[in-house]
Amino acid sequence: MRVALFITCINDGLYPETGKAVVEVIERLGHEVVFPTEQTCCGQMHFNAGYQAEGLQLAHHFRDVFGSYDVIVSPSASCVGTVRELYATAARAADDTSLASDLDGLTHRVFEFSEFLTDVAKVTDVGASFRRRVAYHPTCHSLRVLGITNGPRLLLERVEGLELVDFIDLDQCCGFGGMFSLKNSETSIAMGQDKFGHIADASAEVVCSLDNSCLTHIGGIAARASSPIKAMHLAEILASRDGG
Repeated sequence: MRVALFITCINDGLYPETGKAVVEVIERLGHEVVFPTEQTCCGQMHFNAGYQAEGLQLAHHFRDVFGSYDVIVSPSASCVGTVRELYATAARAADDTSLASDLDGLTHRVFEFSEFLTDVAKVTDVGASFRRRVAYHPTCHSLRVLGITNGPRLLLERVEGLELVDFIDLDQCCGFGGMFSLKNSETSIAMGQDKFGHIADASAEVVCSLDNSCLTHIGGIAARASSPIKAMHLAEILASRDGG
């Protein structure tokens, strides 16, 4: 299978190891990964901030860059959620029926990384080894927008040596929320501290998620608390083969 990698801004700019891990896992399963270098931001922040016209420009660009690929994979549930849920809706609101039609045909080929593994590649064991106690944080976009529930947990449960631990209020928002964390910083921090406290109480060594944006928030709170708990993207754990 030929897979186009949509890496997203935060991974490209801050977390390149996540992208490398995605490529390693997909290639380990025998698939080809290509990286369209013309790709840019998905426009999530533009749409969230009310800049619909600017967001639609990026939707146009996404269509032009990825339109020829049968499978597009991204290590970000929030960016995939933007492409699937906002693109065509915004195009219709702007009376751009041609773009909306193109996007309807494209967006069902865009998958979050764990979705690709469980729903497209039909695997849960990717040959990973990671000997740590791991707490999985289901992000709002993965859970509430994309409807991802058991897939990431199944993948983690198949990792050799990994102990998956649960914590209180598992599905509670971490408080990051894109623009929310900028406009309501005190509330955002309080929510993040609650989330981190529950993870720490579960004696986790690592907190894992499908979005590095949420992991940045939780990891920052952990760092300020001088906690040894490490924030890692699911792809990094699945790429591990040395026991962590």
